[in-house]
Amino acid sequence: MVRLPLTPAEVARGQRLGAVLRRARGQRSMLTTALAAGLSPETLRKIESGRVATPAFPTIAVLADVLGLSLDAVWSEINRSDGAVDLAGPARDPGQRLAS
Repeated sequence: MVRLPLTPAEVARGQRLGAVLRRARGQRSMLTTALAAGLSPETLRKIESGRVATPAFPTIAVLADVLGLSLDAVWSEINRSDGAVDLAGPARDPGQRLAS
């Protein structure tokens, strides 16, 4: 199957997603975060750098869970029209799991 090239909007959204995840990771190591999410550090690096602009939904969901983000917050941040990233809001204990 041939994958169509990403649109500029998809590339920009992937870069915003990477920025959201990097900011949420803060001082945590990439290795620790990736392993907690069941990913390789290289996969996390590619997502955070925007090289994987359209990761699978389950990948985003598990990263959001590990980083203590709600999927609603991630979605709203990556779709902001001004391109800014602001994750201010109620903090969640990273050990607390998302409601299913």
